[in-house]
Amino acid sequence: MNTRKPVVENDEPYLVTVGETLGVLSAAGPGPLALGTTLRLGIAGAESNVAIGVSRLGGKATWIGRVSEDELGELVLRELRAEGVTALAVRDAAPTSLLLKERRTSTHQRMRYYRTATAGVRLAPEDIPEEVVAGAAVLHITGITPALGEGPARAVRRAVDIAREAGVLVSLDINFRSLLWNEDEARQAVLPLLHDSDLVFAGPHEARLAVPDRHEPEELAKGICELGPSGAVIKLGAEGAFALLDGRPHRRPALPARVHDSVGAGDAFVAGYLAELLAGAPAAVRLDTAARVGAFAVGTEGDWEGLPRRAELSLLDHHDDVLR
Repeated sequence: MNTRKPVVENDEPYLVTVGETLGVLSAAGPGPLALGTTLRLGIAGAESNVAIGVSRLGGKATWIGRVSEDELGELVLRELRAEGVTALAVRDAAPTSLLLKERRTSTHQRMRYYRTATAGVRLAPEDIPEEVVAGAAVLHITGITPALGEGPARAVRRAVDIAREAGVLVSLDINFRSLLWNEDEARQAVLPLLHDSDLVFAGPHEARLAVPDRHEPEELAKGICELGPSGAVIKLGAEGAFALLDGRPHRRPALPARVHDSVGAGDAFVAGYLAELLAGAPAAVRLDTAARVGAFAVGTEGDWEGLPRRAELSLLDHHDDVLR
């Protein structure tokens, strides 16, 4: 594993991420979509969710992807730019991918993706600007983009190769999606990326894709680090997180939160952690902010819409429902 430059070395350190951002149609309330309901239009994508979260906390973030020339593509660009994210997008005549979110009951959601021949799945290695990746402090990737096809997988691989050559820290969120591929396919694609990463985020099930013989969070984190990364963060949902960073263990309980919508909570946690990493904060602060941003995410509707600004992080320290 090659030596990485310090994250704070750049005058203005920034995060760069690569992936697909979709149009999202979300049901306004619980119940079957087949009966007809009002739908809210928005955008979402694991990588752009993280970029928005970092930007809201005062960090600099750049998103790279393919964007359709259709109206949903315009919405993607407008939303990202409105959130302060630099969007480096190749425009494509293919349509925007679409996610349909059904809130079947008050506690259960179902997702359906429409990704056939869409712009995002046509991402290619030549779409990755070398100077942008090489100039970043952190490259963040997920296991979702390689699952979209050969082109996106090669694009992610090119970004990682550029980052390693330039000494840029590589962050990987395994982010397994069973609707995109099976566990064996995911393992074969993600393991080479994990070997070339410095920091890995995973839930327990996702971590076992890499280290199937491990079970407890401590064992999972240690097993991942034995494969090459210097840091592993095991996301434990309502139980918080366990991290092994440069050989030192860290535990962070979750903040009490009333769960309204858990979709995007993992991305929120990662965004909080990476925003503090860019700022040069110590591990305890990174994990604390990650937990706070995750609590905001589950307590609000949408993948990224409820993510906090830095000035709002302390709101969760107040026990009153209304601040006057």
